[in-house]
Amino acid sequence: MCGIIGYIGGQPALEVALAGLRRLEYRGYDSAGVAVVVDGGLRTLRRAGKLANLEKALAESETSPQGTVGIGHTRWATHGGPTDGNAHPHTDCTGAIAVIHNGIIENFASLRAGLERDGHELVSETDTEVVAHLLEDELATVNASDGPAAAAGGAGAAGPGEEAAAAGASRLTEAFRRVCRRLEGAFTLVVVHRDHPDVVVGARRNSPLVVGVGAGEAFLASDVAAFIAHTRSAVEIGQDQIVEARRDGVTITDFAGNQVEGRPYHVGWDASAAEKGGHPYFMLKEISEQPAALADTLRGRLSGDAEIVLDEERLSAQDFRDVDKVFIVACGTAYHAGLIAKYAIEHWTRLPCEVEMASEFRYRDPVLDRSTLVIAISQSGETLDTLMAVKHAREQKARVLAICNTNGSTIPRESDAVLYTRCGPEVGVASTKTFLGQVAACLLVGLYLAQVRGVLYGDEVARYVEKLQAMPALVGETLATIEPMRALARTLADARAVLFLGRHVGYPVALEGALKLKELAYMHAEGFPAGELKHGPIALVEQGLPVVIVAPSPRGRSHLHSKIVSNIQEVRARGARTIVIAEEGDTVVEPYAEHLIRVPATPTLFAPLVTTLPLQVFACELALARGLDVDQPRNLAKSVTVE
Repeated sequence: MCGIIGYIGGQPALEVALAGLRRLEYRGYDSAGVAVVVDGGLRTLRRAGKLANLEKALAESETSPQGTVGIGHTRWATHGGPTDGNAHPHTDCTGAIAVIHNGIIENFASLRAGLERDGHELVSETDTEVVAHLLEDELATVNASDGPAAAAGGAGAAGPGEEAAAAGASRLTEAFRRVCRRLEGAFTLVVVHRDHPDVVVGARRNSPLVVGVGAGEAFLASDVAAFIAHTRSAVEIGQDQIVEARRDGVTITDFAGNQVEGRPYHVGWDASAAEKGGHPYFMLKEISEQPAALADTLRGRLSGDAEIVLDEERLSAQDFRDVDKVFIVACGTAYHAGLIAKYAIEHWTRLPCEVEMASEFRYRDPVLDRSTLVIAISQSGETLDTLMAVKHAREQKARVLAICNTNGSTIPRESDAVLYTRCGPEVGVASTKTFLGQVAACLLVGLYLAQVRGVLYGDEVARYVEKLQAMPALVGETLATIEPMRALARTLADARAVLFLGRHVGYPVALEGALKLKELAYMHAEGFPAGELKHGPIALVEQGLPVVIVAPSPRGRSHLHSKIVSNIQEVRARGARTIVIAEEGDTVVEPYAEHLIRVPATPTLFAPLVTTLPLQVFACELALARGLDVDQPRNLAKSVTVE
């Protein structure tokens, strides 16, 4: 989940690294650090806490490291607490090597024990530091095997100028390759060496790494946001691959040393999309962007022949017709989108659909075969739990369709078909606009399956898509009239807990509302199916407890509507403070709602696209009223790339 940037070029590396880390801080903000190659030396500086602490230390230092090769890191702590000593970059015994890392090295304990037996002194609690010391040993071995002349590294050992530098870089890469083959787990690693100032080397396994290529410069990063201000030309790095970044280009090899071709692509958004745009917080900006983000998800999804269009499809229509069961795997907010998808997929296709937490999927040994379709939902495309679920599904010969927001990420590459949500960068840790994109994408997948399987005709699909395409305007209408929810949230800053209730697609919305409040306001919140209230949760209801109820439409689900009115009365009779989200025209709930929040009337399966919005605003405003940072909630990171 950590943020990584490496740079080589003509600009001051420190400035590039710090600017990149500002854009990556959403990935982790327990500590930050930089390393710059300067005049045959290596300067590092690390600080616990947010990036501002590192910037303050740099401002107070007598000299800032001035060089054009460097790396930077912002950390989400796994091994070892968030201290100066555990912050990255980590160095070897000689201080020649600096390493930054995202992921977890699972066999670090045995590797560390071996290094310490050999006389290495490791000073941190991290798994990352072992890589620097392993690289120190492996590079000494490679240099020794090349003979005495090689031991001097890139400074003239192989002849004049560029030939010597290339030879040195090659030795560094070979040593790095040997280290990577010894590592177990998931990792992205980026390395610089004081004696090899003409190269930055990176490697990845089950963790994100992307290359940016500019004029006379190159970038390695965990996210394109880190270098989007400099270049929109990117290259994908595959699993178990190593990249050498130089000023004149990049070379990619696998862990066996075979040269491979990376897939170049163009980033479809610019640096302004990753800025706050006048909003005090990214989350507020991203909530306001939801009409446009949803429109982008839906744009161009219906062909001239009234057929749903996916972004990448490596399966035939017959493959989809052969499907007899659907699994949806996801984590967190994406899991709630999957729960909504279940209602649509089963309704439209009549296929059985199960929704699984990706972290549990492979461990319970699910029954999968070639007739199973697994739909993997991940904003980043790098969520490790979801990626491992995808790999397990592929091993069992199941087909995999990915719903993702990040072009070039791992999960889409590992899948048979892809639908990108196209929501643009989401910097706030708590998902908002990407959740709406995921819900819309899931609905499109449901329609696609129904159409391919002949359950819905083209004109029926077109009518559904037309109604979906009207939703961005309704999202905008909802946001324009949502001030009462903001005002209400501010009055509840001292509440001890909040309960959320819903039925049908309102139940996943209730779960999402509770999750947002936990993430942002650090308070107890639970979402329940309203029908389960009497089976235990009603014991939690006490005088003054805020209970948020997502009411279904009295038109589309009248039988459910009458039941949830009964649920509202039940909690109200026990002193709860009832906050009801209901569609325009629903007068039945009015006598029972202490606070009534209106949303536009929509088709039942599309309702989460508007009923979720008041809950996002509720959580955000309540957290702000408590004086909390809604962009960077404690203990969280945007992209979870460890299991």
